[in-house]
Amino acid sequence: MSIIPYGRQHITDEDIAAVADVLRGPFLTQGPHIGAFETAFARYIGCNYAVAVANGTAALHLCCMALGVTEGTRVITTPITFSASANCVRYCGGEVHFADVDPKTALLDINAVRTLIEQHPKGYFSGIIPVDFAGYPVDLAAFRELADEHGLWILEDSCHSPGGSFTDSQGVDHRCGDGSLADLAIFSFHPVKHIAAGEGGMITTNDEALYKHLMRLRTHGITNKPNEFTEPYSGEPERGGWYMELQELGYNYRLTDMQAALGNSQLARAEAMLARRQEIAKRYDDAFAGTPVVTIVPPASVSHAYHLYVVQVDDRKGLYDFLRTRNIMAQVHYIPVHLMPYYRQFGWKPGDFPNAERYYARCLSLPMFPTLTDDEQVYVIDSVKEFTGA
Repeated sequence: MSIIPYGRQHITDEDIAAVADVLRGPFLTQGPHIGAFETAFARYIGCNYAVAVANGTAALHLCCMALGVTEGTRVITTPITFSASANCVRYCGGEVHFADVDPKTALLDINAVRTLIEQHPKGYFSGIIPVDFAGYPVDLAAFRELADEHGLWILEDSCHSPGGSFTDSQGVDHRCGDGSLADLAIFSFHPVKHIAAGEGGMITTNDEALYKHLMRLRTHGITNKPNEFTEPYSGEPERGGWYMELQELGYNYRLTDMQAALGNSQLARAEAMLARRQEIAKRYDDAFAGTPVVTIVPPASVSHAYHLYVVQVDDRKGLYDFLRTRNIMAQVHYIPVHLMPYYRQFGWKPGDFPNAERYYARCLSLPMFPTLTDDEQVYVIDSVKEFTGA
């Protein structure tokens, strides 16, 4: 069996043609494909506004800037995530506070967050960054109620969950990143994600003011729109079409037209690819039911997007090494962020979040991507069962 990675992009002839058309055209960046991708993505997610940026980390950084994170701002997030979900707060000088995860889902535990908030004076925290980990949507309705009670904003990290959704306790369906519950949400177009653009990210929101601010921040903090100018004309040489204003310190976090064209082409088959991921997950679920391999199976009210398929086993290192002898490149997602050397300097240590640390000690991501063949999946399943004695 040839090497089977944990994730893989799928590039079609249509994708290649879309990028080639941009290369033959007049714009490689800041052209019409950016707006077209933003419009299509907003329609797919079900939000009012979308802002394309260079990558998911840039999206997180700009969101923290737009939400007013500065030195001393305190934000709560999960330790089971890629470090960017926390780093974005540090980029702006803010303080990261972690809360433990729910052992049944590996998602940020709302009860742990509530306890953390209530242990501090009102106004101590400013926001929450929940993560739709592995594609499992966070119950943002519950988090929204908690955030409103304490005057906090919500930034949803939806990098793993485009197309995912959940039904709240009132029977209302919420699509990940649709702006109905979070102030802002972010997505990633890294090659192993649902939509691959090489690199790239998107911010979604229903808040027009935040949208306009983000559009400026992604381009150095500059605007060339006369209705947004803050400096009155005062007799200097007449302004022409060249005039622009640097109104605040922003960044060059733009997406290119080449990436936007590729992302838009991939978006056209997003639903089909999501359905294939869910089909693969169901086969894993069925295969491991009743075995020592622990899986996370969501309830009917949750439509899991399955960026990752994570299992938990007692001898994770043994299984990891064994699968590699079979050319199966399983991976670990994630080392708890609070245990990274950078965050230990702030006082975080082993034992702070028992659920997260127990999850990490046992978790392994099996191959999950739409072009995984049935034969390859059977080979993966048989290999896992052989090692675990299932």
